[in-house]
Amino acid sequence: MECEFPTINSKSEEIIEIFKNTKTIAIAGLSPDPSKASNMVAAYLQSAGFKIVPVYPKEEFILGEKVYRTISEIPFKIDMVDIFRKPDAIAQIVDESISRGDVDCVWFQLGLANNEAALKAKEAGLKVVQNKCTKIEHRNLF
Repeated sequence: MECEFPTINSKSEEIIEIFKNTKTIAIAGLSPDPSKASNMVAAYLQSAGFKIVPVYPKEEFILGEKVYRTISEIPFKIDMVDIFRKPDAIAQIVDESISRGDVDCVWFQLGLANNEAALKAKEAGLKVVQNKCTKIEHRNLF
């Protein structure tokens, strides 16, 4: 599936603010495989001082953190949901993020965009970043 062009996206100034205000990042689709992008990005974010929360259908722990099956299951505040799932899964993850009422930002990783879900998140008051990598953006800005 080809990535749609993101029509809703945060600018660099807002991305800086997102990182400054983020402490806890749920990573939807965090693979236990260290050779996968999601694992490398999560390990980087962890080393940069963020609390990562793996969301994955199996495993009990990834990168030393308890794994949850869904965003809804996480029993504490999440600042950002970083999405490493296929485009057709984005809408459901955004809906779960909005329903929680405590998520500040949804971030669709490099190669991912879903303008309909992004608009829904923005209208619900969440910040939205599409088609950008949290590791690359953080490393370039800080």
